[in-house]
Amino acid sequence: MKLASVNVGSAERAAIAADGGYVLLETLNAASGSAWSSTVAGLLAKEEVAPLNAWYREGGAAQVGALEATPYAIAKVAPPLRTPPKIWGIGANYAEKAEAMAVTPPDGEPICFMKPATSLIGHGDAIVLPRGPERITAEAEIGIVIGRTCKYVAEADAMRVIAGFTPALDMTAQDVHARNPRFLGRSKCYDTFFSFGPELVTADECPAPEAWTVETVLNGEAAYRTEVSRMIYSIPRIVAYLSAMMTLQPGDVIMTGTPGSVPLRAGDVVECRLGGFAPLRNPVAAE
Repeated sequence: MKLASVNVGSAERAAIAADGGYVLLETLNAASGSAWSSTVAGLLAKEEVAPLNAWYREGGAAQVGALEATPYAIAKVAPPLRTPPKIWGIGANYAEKAEAMAVTPPDGEPICFMKPATSLIGHGDAIVLPRGPERITAEAEIGIVIGRTCKYVAEADAMRVIAGFTPALDMTAQDVHARNPRFLGRSKCYDTFFSFGPELVTADECPAPEAWTVETVLNGEAAYRTEVSRMIYSIPRIVAYLSAMMTLQPGDVIMTGTPGSVPLRAGDVVECRLGGFAPLRNPVAAE
C-alpha cells in the first residue's frame, strides 16, 4: 500500500495510491462505512497503518480502485507528515561515502544527528539556500517511518515497528561543518534542509533488498547510485540502535545514509530516486 498526504483546499488529507490516482480515506470511509483516520498523522498516531494495510491486501485494494480518485497529474501532494516527533539521520552509512569522507564510525556505532521539524518540506517545494553558508549539498536517502511506540527493539523485530519507507533528501551546509566536525548538527538544521515523500510505502510493496537502489540525481542526471545491500548498518540495525537510546514514536522519521551528495545552486533540481517508488523532486532557490 502507498499512502500520501494530498492537498484538498486548505487541508492535507490521507489518500491511498490506486491505478487511477489518489483515493482519499474520507472517500473510502463514506463509501464503506469505515472510520479510518483522515490524515497520515492520524493513521500513524492511532497505529492504524498496519491494520489498514492488512485490509487493503485482503481484498480492500479492489474496493479502493473502484472509488473516485484524484488523477496523479493534477494531485498536489504535501509531505506525508508536517511535524514528525523526531527526525533522525545516519551519516556515512555506505562504504563509498565513508571512504570519500575519510571517516570511520566509532567502535562500530552509527554516526547520527537530528533535524528540526522546521527543516521539513515535501515533494515540489523549494530548497531555499540560506544567507551565510556558501556550500550547500543534497543527498538522497531512504527514509524510515516508525509505526508503533517502541523501545529496546531487537533487530529481528525491527521491521514490525516500521510503518513504511519514503524517499528523502538531506541538505547540509558543508562549509559550516568543515569549520569544525562538532558543527554537524548546526550544518543540518536550516529551514528546508529536509525533504521527504511524496508517498509512504509499506514494506510489502518495497523491492527485495538486493534489488533496492538509491540514487542522488541532479538536473536529471544520476550523480550517485548504489544498492541498499551495501549499507554498513542495515535498516533493522539502525532501528534497534536508536530504540536502545530513546522511545521511538509513531511518525518518527529516520534517514539511513546516502551513496553521495551533490552541490546545489539556485535553479537546480535535485531528486531522490528509490527503485519502485515515486521520485522525490525539489527545485533549488536563493533566499
